[in-house]
Amino acid sequence: MTGTAISAVIFDLDGCLVDSEPHSLEAISAELRAAGLRNVSADSIRAAYLGVSMTDICKDITRQSGLALPPDFVDRVETRLFQVYAEKLRPIEGAFRLLDRLEAAGLPVAIATGGSLRRMHETLRLGGLAPRFEGRGFSAEQVARGKPAPDLFLRAARELDVTPVRCAVLEDSPHGVAGACEAGMRAVGFVGGSHLDPIREAHRAVLAAAGARPVIETLDDAFEALTGP
Repeated sequence: MTGTAISAVIFDLDGCLVDSEPHSLEAISAELRAAGLRNVSADSIRAAYLGVSMTDICKDITRQSGLALPPDFVDRVETRLFQVYAEKLRPIEGAFRLLDRLEAAGLPVAIATGGSLRRMHETLRLGGLAPRFEGRGFSAEQVARGKPAPDLFLRAARELDVTPVRCAVLEDSPHGVAGACEAGMRAVGFVGGSHLDPIREAHRAVLAAAGARPVIETLDDAFEALTGP
């Protein structure tokens, strides 16, 4: 989308504005082990499902393993997660500076997350970001298809009353990048979250291959990447 003036910015939440993914990946893998699935770890969940909604994760794991997950599995993951978030959740360095710059430039922002509405609201609240996204947070629960489909990004653009081609998206997963590109939006990849520490350079290439242009490592580089020509 080079050369298109950007009028709004849409953020993935986990791993882009809050450094939540290590806690999330561990909570999912811990609950899977508790449900009877062996040989699962935070690293294996990251490799297979980064950026995928919990609904789709559960469906795929059941399909592959034949394990019937408890009906309250997602609630169990989120309850475990919120207990950790209350003590350990932190915004990613530079998040507030970036949001301040976008606000000063008159650019509206929104969240497009694969997490549930409950998880999104709690993450924003515990991360200190809720006032920045009041009424502009959107979850995969609200659309027919989650990432990598474009539905969630298109929903956010409609709510912001901005045409998709004038939206930029910050994403840390190839599924999210693919969805943003399919929506006709500028996709900027982000590899600054601590969950990517062991695989940062490899993941940079994965995001680029999915269509991210450019891929950045710090939020202090994000304003120009998202809004520049």
